[in-house]
Amino acid sequence: MFKNGLKGGLMQFRSIAPALAALALVTSTVACARVGQLQAQKAFKDGNQAYQAQDYRKAAADYKEAVEANPDLGVAYFFLGNSEDNLWKPSKKGDPANDKLLTDAVDNYEKCADKLATTQDPTEKNIRTRALQYLVAAYGADKLNDPAKAEPVVIKMIQLDPSDAGNYFALAKIYEDAAAYPEAEQVLMRAKDAQPANPAVYMQLAGYYNRMGEFDKTIDALEQRSQKEPNNPEAFYTIATYYWDEAYRDTRLKESDKKLYIQKGIDAIDKALMIKPDYAEALVYKGLLLRLQATVEKDPAKQQALLKEADQVRDKAQDLRKQKTAGTD
Repeated sequence: MFKNGLKGGLMQFRSIAPALAALALVTSTVACARVGQLQAQKAFKDGNQAYQAQDYRKAAADYKEAVEANPDLGVAYFFLGNSEDNLWKPSKKGDPANDKLLTDAVDNYEKCADKLATTQDPTEKNIRTRALQYLVAAYGADKLNDPAKAEPVVIKMIQLDPSDAGNYFALAKIYEDAAAYPEAEQVLMRAKDAQPANPAVYMQLAGYYNRMGEFDKTIDALEQRSQKEPNNPEAFYTIATYYWDEAYRDTRLKESDKKLYIQKGIDAIDKALMIKPDYAEALVYKGLLLRLQATVEKDPAKQQALLKEADQVRDKAQDLRKQKTAGTD
């Protein structure tokens, strides 16, 4: 009876043994995973402290330990990459150990973006965006100088957030640096479509057209910007500076065009001063425009009147600057 009972017990144990083994394996795996998460959290915390202290070598070691303990800790890959990025020295380009820091940083920025690709957490989304931005910077001319690899990254950033004008600006710069000028302009126009009320879009367009030597398009972009910011004196001041620069520096201008540009510059600066009468920088440029206007004036009496007015606005600008300096002492 005892034997039969023992035999039955053994048979029952054998039948449940596989299940017990599986349960033990699951329990062990869960326990290991839990331990790994705790190790990762501690290493990540240590890394953050070192990172804040700008001890990037220790931070990199801690973040590396964190991702080894928990490979799914997407945020840690960003800080690991950025620590390596900070350790990289441009003066040591060509040194294998130094170059490896940058390639490792690129690898970790990519891992961060991949790990956080579907996150909905606002903080993690911000980290993902930063990882992509730093990845693009790593491919820049002063680092890896590989714009072909930067292009798809920026395109991905635009896909992730089509409303972020900064991503379009980055892509346009890649194209402009590569002399792909039509593509650069098209991307900036897409930025305008995405953010039509954003003054920065029009400033980017104006800067691009100015570099291309297209003055009319430059002014058009600046005027569109001023329409978006009708109460911003700096918007009108900027227009005036471009008119002065063109009238002063372009020796190919017809005299009629030069006179027109000077007058338009004065009109723009007057709008700026209507909004902000104590705008010292605007007063300086009004003086410059008045002096330039005097050079194209044929009537000596009017010339002297313009020069006198230029002196007056110059003196007012100097007084305002003195008052400002005295107020900060």
